[in-house]
Amino acid sequence: MSESTYPADTFDSPTPVLSVSPVVLAAPGRAVDLQVRVSAPMTGGDLPIILLSHGQGPSNNLSSLNGYAPLVNFWAAHGFVVIQPTHLSSTTLKLDPNTPGAPLYWRSRAEDMHRILDQLDVLEAAVPALHGRLDRSKVAVAGHSMGGHTASLLLGARLIDPADGTEVDLTEPRITAGVLLAAPGRGGDALTETVAKNYPFLTTTDFSQMTTPTLVVAGEKDASAHLTVAGPDWHTDPYFLAPGPKSLLTLFDAEHGLGGISGYDVAETTDENPERVAAVQRLTAAYLRAEFSPGDTAWRAASDALTGGPDPLGRVESK
Repeated sequence: MSESTYPADTFDSPTPVLSVSPVVLAAPGRAVDLQVRVSAPMTGGDLPIILLSHGQGPSNNLSSLNGYAPLVNFWAAHGFVVIQPTHLSSTTLKLDPNTPGAPLYWRSRAEDMHRILDQLDVLEAAVPALHGRLDRSKVAVAGHSMGGHTASLLLGARLIDPADGTEVDLTEPRITAGVLLAAPGRGGDALTETVAKNYPFLTTTDFSQMTTPTLVVAGEKDASAHLTVAGPDWHTDPYFLAPGPKSLLTLFDAEHGLGGISGYDVAETTDENPERVAAVQRLTAAYLRAEFSPGDTAWRAASDALTGGPDPLGRVESK
């Protein structure tokens, strides 16, 4: 799908983007202070906020505030302020493997987003060009892969803490919409034995209370065999096992990189496809525009463009 496939008025012409990093937020009790990147359009006000949680992956830098440029640049150029933390799981931090919470720091990842929302005043002071331009009533969270797990928890998913057997609720009420990109699905017998043994927090994932409106994006060929025995359908669990309102974007032939969303021309993308990335860019931005501004027609237009024509890139369903 080329850019011209979309109606000319689906998105305005992209706005120049400013990006500032690292902005350092104090984080008492955390192994290191929290570093974030802030990307925003150069102009405009009342800007919605997207908190973006990175995945893991084999690269040295994509799993940090330096990753996901294809999404971040597009979102910021079309009216969103994107805030990207470097979670403790990032290889860029080179933390001692015995640090509490290692290696994936599932709880700390979600807590990073709470900290960011608690310190928006600090962010505005650190990036003066943002002063007075944020719409704090419009906050979304997006996450890819392990970042999708983080986003799920903030949107209302639950799990049982394997350390003490208590139910964990990290729902963030200030977040009113979400985008899950190739996110982990249910636990139990859907996991490989290795994952169940080494990452027991994944065994009890429960989407039944994830009520926040969310777009789930899944690759038709994203088997993730190192994680699940359930095949590509595992990544659709956040849609089918959670209550509405939800939408599901299934991308035909897509694998875990969804065409290359984690970075430009990165080696770990197994299904590099610029048209697929363009579809993810537009569908995610359009979905959030529609959630934050009821009556906005971008979501319908982008969905129609995706599925129209003789060779559609995917399908969209909603409940």
